[in-house]
Amino acid sequence: MQTQPEVKADRIWTRDFVFICLANFFVFLGFQMTLPTIPLFVKELGGGDQLVGVVVGIFTFSALLLRPYAGHALESKGRQFVYMIGLVVFVISIGSYAFIGSIAMLFLLRLVQGAGWGFSTTAGGTIATDVIPPNRRGEGMGYFGLSGNIALAFGPSLGLTLVGIISFSQLFLICAAFGLIALFFSSRIHYKKVEDSEHKTTTVKFDIFEKTAIQPSLLLFFITTTFGGIATFLPLHAISQNVPGIQWYFLVYAIFLMISRTFAGKIYDKRGHLYVFPPGAVMIIAAMFLLAWLPSLTVMLIAAGLYGLGFGSVQPALQAWAVDKAAANRKGMANATFFSFFDLGIGLGAITFGLLAASLGYGSIYVTSAGFVSLSLCLYVYLYFRGRRRANAG
Repeated sequence: MQTQPEVKADRIWTRDFVFICLANFFVFLGFQMTLPTIPLFVKELGGGDQLVGVVVGIFTFSALLLRPYAGHALESKGRQFVYMIGLVVFVISIGSYAFIGSIAMLFLLRLVQGAGWGFSTTAGGTIATDVIPPNRRGEGMGYFGLSGNIALAFGPSLGLTLVGIISFSQLFLICAAFGLIALFFSSRIHYKKVEDSEHKTTTVKFDIFEKTAIQPSLLLFFITTTFGGIATFLPLHAISQNVPGIQWYFLVYAIFLMISRTFAGKIYDKRGHLYVFPPGAVMIIAAMFLLAWLPSLTVMLIAAGLYGLGFGSVQPALQAWAVDKAAANRKGMANATFFSFFDLGIGLGAITFGLLAASLGYGSIYVTSAGFVSLSLCLYVYLYFRGRRRANAG
């Protein structure tokens, strides 16, 4: 049933690219609806700030542990196997939230959901790179990321709105239904065949990273710690500051994220990461300081716009950078490495910020986040000039 997807000349919007974008949209919609509501669910079950951070963070660690296996399985068992298994596990776990009443069970199901998320997102990014023309990979990955960003435009706001109208159980069942729609679209894709490669080894060797993807992935790690602080604690921070309209933050963030996707990928393809990463990082730093201050809804929405432009610029550029340098038979591992660092940043951020919030208040989360992004920017400057020195010496 699997056939090699056709990439016609420089055409991005092929049938398979549309289907992988639709599948990505619906699985992200189900996920994004839970992102700001899981902390509220933990609070309803009797958990505090520290427990909120652990429940959110443990999800990313289970995804992190399984991404290397997913990367290898993409090359050995095929894209379709990994993607659909991940979606099935994701749907079952998120639907099971509707039937639990204890934090212990929620903790266990978060581990299971993380496994499904790790498989499906690693596979989804790899499938997208299969069907995008190599010379337009930055632009194409920007459009692919846009499918998740459109879900982000509606998911958190929809989840927060629904949780005020219906029960948590009904909300989680709706999220699972969106996962089922993603499964339908995934079944319509023509997947790349698993092919023997002269680069493959017959020895039993389980490497966990693609070394060519380490640099952009490490830069991403410091950036995504900020995402853990926003997704986990911003709704609670807004309540503590008596700032209404948290659902508007996620909507404005997503709109500016989508705007950035329309041009950042093209800039990366034509000019390189130097013209994308530093400006994006500076915008994220500014957004973090505004969130630490947070005197009003206006300031929160300005921060949302800056964060959307910044994150929407750097994430697809770093992903394209990670994949571009990998060998043809290592694209899956490159995506696995990239998303492993993504998960690690969110997970460590959520857990660390839970401890900070309990002792120093929510504002300290965003000051610390600005420090992490500054570290990423300093590391980028070091890597850039080191690369130039090596090029000049060669």
